[in-house]
Amino acid sequence: MKKRLLSALVLPMMLAACSTTGITTQTPHQVTGSELANGSWSLVKIDNQNLSQPAPTLELATDLAANGHAGCNRYFGQAEVKDGQFRIEKMGMTMMLCPDNEMKIEQTFSQSLSEWNKVSISGDTMTMTNTNHTLTFARDVAAPNAQ
Repeated sequence: MKKRLLSALVLPMMLAACSTTGITTQTPHQVTGSELANGSWSLVKIDNQNLSQPAPTLELATDLAANGHAGCNRYFGQAEVKDGQFRIEKMGMTMMLCPDNEMKIEQTFSQSLSEWNKVSISGDTMTMTNTNHTLTFARDVAAPNAQ
């Protein structure tokens, strides 16, 4: 009798747990170059801290040619995606001098993009993480229509 009562109580909880995790759990996958191609992103956070000034941007062409605004200067380079990781190799940049706070953001941004980053996309948010920093981007939804 106790076993039946226990089974009657436990079974609904197990079924509820299974159905709940099935809904909320997404299978992680490695981001590919084709998922990033033709993308336009704005940096919204560095290490989970919101940015208060104009955001650095990242624009990627079909061939993953990268360019954008780094906080003070414009930059360009060739992005690489390998095993779910991202970097911009041989980044070039203009050399204007800007206020210290903009230069600090630019330095963190450009150094991070030059290193290999684990990249993930969830909806309109992209996160890049390396050993030193986490960059969080928001997809620029207006860019594909502006031609």
